[in-house]
Amino acid sequence: MTDDVLLAFCTCPDEAIALSLAATLVDEGLAACVNLVPGVRSIYLWQGQRHSDAEVLLLIKTAAARFPELAARLRELHPYDLPEIMAVPIRHGLPDYLNWVITCTTATSPTSA
Repeated sequence: MTDDVLLAFCTCPDEAIALSLAATLVDEGLAACVNLVPGVRSIYLWQGQRHSDAEVLLLIKTAAARFPELAARLRELHPYDLPEIMAVPIRHGLPDYLNWVITCTTATSPTSA
């Protein structure tokens, strides 16, 4: 059961975009919960230059089966040319919480979960 749940990561340029993306993912049943972590500083190479930007990190809980849809939706809505979209499997967790994540992201009506 634990391999059925993923923790996905995505950085956003500001809180307004992060809030919008998080709400859309939850409303569309692609995520059970999204935590916004402000105050992240990202240092990275882009087009041959080093950048240092303030960002907001999204921690997205989703069913592994929904990750392709989640990634596609983030790619569609995200303002970055190449957004950070990665996920790791959850190996351990409270079974009731993991079941809740699965239920929220596989229900036919996201708001009914």
